[in-house]
Amino acid sequence: MPSMLVIATTAVPDHLRGALSRWTSEVVPGIFVGSVSARVRDQLWQAVTETVGDGAAVLVHPAPTEQGYAIRTAGTRRRVPADFDGLTLIRMTAAPKAKEMQSPS
Repeated sequence: MPSMLVIATTAVPDHLRGALSRWTSEVVPGIFVGSVSARVRDQLWQAVTETVGDGAAVLVHPAPTEQGYAIRTAGTRRRVPADFDGLTLIRMTAAPKAKEMQSPS
């Protein structure tokens, strides 16, 4: 039975956006919404994780949890889902530090 999913992408290759738009609608740039079977959802997510490159992606889909949904991530993100007593919370990681300017000796 089809269920709704949302995939949010940041800085992913254009060919991945094209592949996602075959099964979903890109409602705003980088946000894909659709209603697909679990098998198609898993195949789409596999394609995302294999081609995300330096970008990032988040998948939200229905699941039999207390919250009613599950979150999957791929790529480098500052927000990381963390399980806390059965609830998925979002943990923020530290911002990457800029390289310090070195003066020539």
